[in-house]
Amino acid sequence: MKSQIISFNCTLKDRMGKIISTTFHRDVVTKIQSSDIPLHSLATELQDLKKGEKRTIHLAAAEAYGLYDPAKIILFPRNKLNKDIRVGDTVAVVTKNNHVYSYKVLQLHHHWVNLDGNHPLAGQDLTFEIEGLDSRTASIDDLAEDMNPFMSLVFH
Repeated sequence: MKSQIISFNCTLKDRMGKIISTTFHRDVVTKIQSSDIPLHSLATELQDLKKGEKRTIHLAAAEAYGLYDPAKIILFPRNKLNKDIRVGDTVAVVTKNNHVYSYKVLQLHHHWVNLDGNHPLAGQDLTFEIEGLDSRTASIDDLAEDMNPFMSLVFH
């Protein structure tokens, strides 16, 4: 399977057909080495997309952003966060190893905050309506970049 660099428009819908977002993605690599990243199945389904081609791709929750995991809800000291935080806000938490994780504020308590580390679309079956805008074979230089090509595909 050859690797491509593609650009495309995408309309993202939930299981009921409600539009979640519409986006434009440019220069995305369609071959991903790791199957552990979100949207790996989408990358596979985008293989050989041609300019002007339209595809509808259905992904079960496990293939998209994963199943909702209650273990990703944590209690975090409130005094380590901005004093003005509100329920629904997104906060970044830096670990001792300098990893940054994004959490949604679920509940505020006097000394603690309940934070949810699940992706906002975790647990949802999704439909991607794709329109190919450009497509080319990936060069060695394209593939040499040490980055996750689908990190830019953030749908909220």
